[in-house]
Amino acid sequence: MTTPRTKPARTKLVLALASGVALAAIGGFFAHGHGDAQASAPAAAAAPLAEVEVAPVLNRTVVDWQSYSGRLEAVEHVDIRPQISGPIVAVNFKNGALVKKGDLLFTIDPRPFQAAVDQAEAALSSAQSRLRFATTDLERARKLISSNAIPQRDLDDRENTARTAAADVKAAEAALEVARLNLSYTRVVAPVDGRVSRAEITVGNIVAAGAASVPLTTLVSVSPIYASFDVDEQTYLRHIASVKDGNAPVQLGLATEDGYSRTGVVEHVDNHLDTVSGTIRVRAKFDNPDGMLVPGLYARIKVGGSSPHDALLVDDRAIGTDQDKKYVLVVGDDNKVAYREVALGGMQDGLRVITKGLKAGERIVVNGVQFARPGDTVKPKNVAMAGETALPETRHAGAAL
Repeated sequence: MTTPRTKPARTKLVLALASGVALAAIGGFFAHGHGDAQASAPAAAAAPLAEVEVAPVLNRTVVDWQSYSGRLEAVEHVDIRPQISGPIVAVNFKNGALVKKGDLLFTIDPRPFQAAVDQAEAALSSAQSRLRFATTDLERARKLISSNAIPQRDLDDRENTARTAAADVKAAEAALEVARLNLSYTRVVAPVDGRVSRAEITVGNIVAAGAASVPLTTLVSVSPIYASFDVDEQTYLRHIASVKDGNAPVQLGLATEDGYSRTGVVEHVDNHLDTVSGTIRVRAKFDNPDGMLVPGLYARIKVGGSSPHDALLVDDRAIGTDQDKKYVLVVGDDNKVAYREVALGGMQDGLRVITKGLKAGERIVVNGVQFARPGDTVKPKNVAMAGETALPETRHAGAAL
């Protein structure tokens, strides 16, 4: 009768042993997990600091510039047209050449005009002979009238003949001057120094005189050169009206240039504001000794709109955007990162003017912004701000050893 009692007892023993093994396993799991957590704590504490490049805020004397777009214009632009009619017998320049004032450009057949000069000279000589005869005859008549040898009417006739002969001489001299002038027009010369275009009329073609005739070529002066641009009313009143007499500094850059390679002055401000566009026309003058500036080119122009003043400058890439705010990350003496909202000004030689929010000498993150967050401690590496010469890497006051 003991067999039924033995089986339940054995079952209870097996269950007890299984429960003990499970509890031991669970206890070991938690003990092992707790050990890993304790082991990871020193590792987290020993994580290296993020390395970022920092540069000090610069303080420079600057001039505020206003930027515009414009076009280059020649100071002198001449359409070379013939002043007489006739066939072209010579083209005396190379297309696109630089020429001096008075250089021969075209030659129109001079033979008929030379003949006209010869004819006018002969007519003048004849008129001068008649005048000499009339003058001599008049003097003789005046001697005879004193002795009543001739009537007064004869004296009057001789005086009239002498005056007519004198007038004929003046007319002949004028005709000769016109003939010589027309002969000079057979030599088409450069009226100013500059660069010629191509020859529009070539040898053998007959040209006609007058303003409606086709230009033989065009000629533009090279240096100096104008750059014209439009400024709005507010900018004109703030920056140009007070310095429009040639004292405003102007800089010019071409489409292929990043900066502004040439310096000039405001040469002219128009005498009225365009009420439709709300702008006024301004013209600046630049030297162009190398002839690189060509009329019609697009030009980037900036005009100095203030007196020199101190300004804080930073690298533009160090500035971040937070919705409608601009900010930089400042690294303090304890190497902790701080968020600093700033107000921006214009660009100066590739650097951004900061009008509010920073002080000169403060260190800001210029590279590695993605690794720095406000409140974090970082490992700063001192570098030069853009536009400055490289600085030796030195330990900032308060930097961690």
